[in-house]
Amino acid sequence: MSTLNAIHEEIERLSEQRTELWHTLSDRYDPEVRGEIRALDARLDRLWDEHRLLRARLRFGDRESIVARARVEERLERAA
Repeated sequence: MSTLNAIHEEIERLSEQRTELWHTLSDRYDPEVRGEIRALDARLDRLWDEHRLLRARLRFGDRESIVARARVEERLERAA
């Protein structure tokens, strides 16, 4: 898993690259450029997903520990 800074740097780099491709595409339509933009969009979506996941993990902890705490709380509520 990457650090937040590394993810931000990658997002920034890919966003700049995508901007350049959009400028190229605005000059004339090129299906290859359009394909590259779609690939960059998909990669950026994955990076943002990873970013959200990492932030949530840093803030709330690992998913398994959260689920375990919730189950313990449920058992305590049922027992009360």
